Amino acid sequence: MKITELKDLTLTELLARSRDLRQELFNLRLQQASSQLEKPAKLRTLRRDIARVETLISQRRRQAAIA
Repeated sequence: MKITELKDLTLTELLARSRDLRQELFNLRLQQASSQLEKPAKLRTLRRDIARVETLISQRRRQAAIA
């Protein structure tokens, strides 16, 4: 997921995306615990995507607080 794709989303869409990504991360961790995870690198990319989304959410909230 690119940051340019995320910049067009609204705050509510970003919050929903964050929730979905965290749910997916949870499911992948369950697969990893039961040794059924096929692509371990997916965990890393998912964590980075979550960080990107959370960064944009905090930036949007900060801008709203200033305005």
